[in-house]
Amino acid sequence: MHDDPYCHHPELRGQIDDPEMSLMRKLSIDFLWEMSRENNLPGGWWYSDEEREALRAKALSGRWDRDLWVFGYGSLMWDPAFHFAEVRRARIEGYARKFILLEVNGGRGTPDNPGPMAALDHGAACEGLAFRIAADHLDAETYVLWHREQIAPGYIPAFMPAKTAQGDVEVLAFVADHDAKNIRPDLTREDQAKFIATGEGVIGTSTDYLRNVVKKLDQLGIEDAETMSLWNEVQRVLDASGAGT
Repeated sequence: MHDDPYCHHPELRGQIDDPEMSLMRKLSIDFLWEMSRENNLPGGWWYSDEEREALRAKALSGRWDRDLWVFGYGSLMWDPAFHFAEVRRARIEGYARKFILLEVNGGRGTPDNPGPMAALDHGAACEGLAFRIAADHLDAETYVLWHREQIAPGYIPAFMPAKTAQGDVEVLAFVADHDAKNIRPDLTREDQAKFIATGEGVIGTSTDYLRNVVKKLDQLGIEDAETMSLWNEVQRVLDASGAGT
């Protein structure tokens, strides 16, 4: 094990948000109700605390005594919100990064201006970052993780192998739940680009979200042709509307 979380990727030092400063670390039902009231948004779309804790207990059953690797493919790559002991570039097979989670609840999209966000769905492969949470911090940090990734239906926690330059590890990844109404694999590329160009919520725009994904992939030297193609299409939509990027 290593004392420096960035020993494998010193270039990421200062490029990943301090968890203690992350808005995502503060997510709670009280916070969501307040956000909904202040912004005239629908509420009650989230899991109850009891439901979320049951989901966490089920997913981590038999794993509480060991370190946990978490795979980041979207905003987790720059704003994980949890404290980690190590970060590595990682690749998983059988899944791909797809912008099919249609955010309408006020974060980066609303019912009037929905904002697509990334999900892992069946595909060839996906490269991102793997974060190791030390076993003695597992309860506290996965509590934060579940409030972030399982605040509401959309993702399913799944364990899968990942390849890293330092050796293979088993990672926890949050994959698309096709039973959730906000998972929209039927979105056309045209709709994805249009919604990303216009989606906006309390924490920012869908355009900024995709821009940050592209920036992190570029920083890591990760080639993702589909994400780059979508980004280029979004820029064309913005240019045509006069909004620019």
